[in-house]
Amino acid sequence: MKTHYYLGWFSDFFPENLGRVLQEDITDRKSLAMISSNPSIYEDDGATERSWLDQAGIMFDEYHLINYRVQKEDAQKLIQNASVIFLLGGSILNLNGFLMEYELSELIKKSSAVMMGASAGAINMSAKWLCSKNFGDKVEVSSVYDGIGLDNFSVLSHFDLENNMELVQSELSSLSEEMNIYASNKDCAVRVKGDKTDIFGNVYLISHSKIQKLEETL
Repeated sequence: MKTHYYLGWFSDFFPENLGRVLQEDITDRKSLAMISSNPSIYEDDGATERSWLDQAGIMFDEYHLINYRVQKEDAQKLIQNASVIFLLGGSILNLNGFLMEYELSELIKKSSAVMMGASAGAINMSAKWLCSKNFGDKVEVSSVYDGIGLDNFSVLSHFDLENNMELVQSELSSLSEEMNIYASNKDCAVRVKGDKTDIFGNVYLISHSKIQKLEETL
């Protein structure tokens, strides 16, 4: 049963109940493959995201960071052999380009590893996402990008949602006619396990231009 975690950003560590669910889901702990979303900035090493897992008591035999220091073929092998694949936070566009350049998306889709993405990583795990300067992206014209497509919905993650509800609703209105959008800010998660979707923290669903807060299930 495939398990996907779409995370926001955590100000501190994983809250206890989220850490507990991750403990239960991540049973194979041989290899963690982290994919950088700033692959040319080598100091971006995923230390923050790794600290969340460490704090939850989830340790791996091997840790691998995939960026431009890793050859494309080696990166593909690391993905194929990973127990958990973690798409790190940072630049949504840089991560999107890197996944295409290194031809990782199809390998990720085929993998039976537990999939995790934080912020930019979560957005790129989804089917489609809106790139807009109103969301802080460095673009003049808004456009919709294809993500990996692990699940058939869109994600807006780690955005100051509560203070920008009208902006978010108007920006995402068109895409929300096509597919559901899960929008969240900090300390949030959407878990898809098999055909069940669980909600942790303040997560909103935007569907057919309407926005509603979802009940927590985790």
